[in-house]
Amino acid sequence: MMSAITIGILAVSMSIDAFIASLGRGADAKRACLRRALQTGMVFGVIETLTPLIGWVLGMAAAQYIALFDHWIAFGLLGAVGLRMILQALGRKPEDQPRPASSWGLIATAVGTSIDAMAVGVSLAFLDVNILLIALTIGLATTLMSTAGFMAGRVLGSRFGRVAEVLGGLALIGLGGTILFQHLSAG
Repeated sequence: MMSAITIGILAVSMSIDAFIASLGRGADAKRACLRRALQTGMVFGVIETLTPLIGWVLGMAAAQYIALFDHWIAFGLLGAVGLRMILQALGRKPEDQPRPASSWGLIATAVGTSIDAMAVGVSLAFLDVNILLIALTIGLATTLMSTAGFMAGRVLGSRFGRVAEVLGGLALIGLGGTILFQHLSAG
């Protein structure tokens, strides 16, 4: 079972990409109005809520076949997602940040930033967790962070996005290591 702190760290880590994309959208907006910020937050939040649920269903379908090494899969997926976040943050230039302005662009960006949450959902299928609580927490954190990111985008732009993404990646790697350690030390 995951503690409230662990769920919170996971939710914030999964929300970092959406926050950074929202910073970019806010920086490109002619003016950062609350209505557009809330719309951005809601789109990111709903999609980020659904993708771990989809991943969890896929993981549950495969769980019976891989129960002996599921902790290694959870560790590998979380570690890979975390490492990818870190490498992207370190390799991205501020001008590389995609910033589509249309509603379809917003949805496409939200789906793109939530693929990691689907992989995490797969890894959570192998743990004794309340996936609905976790998915809703991730969605709420994403909604709040994306809304705030859009509003802050005019001021902050992409200056602090890399640091946040690296910290989120490290948190996911740490979570994967904790899961592996707990399973190896229990058995």
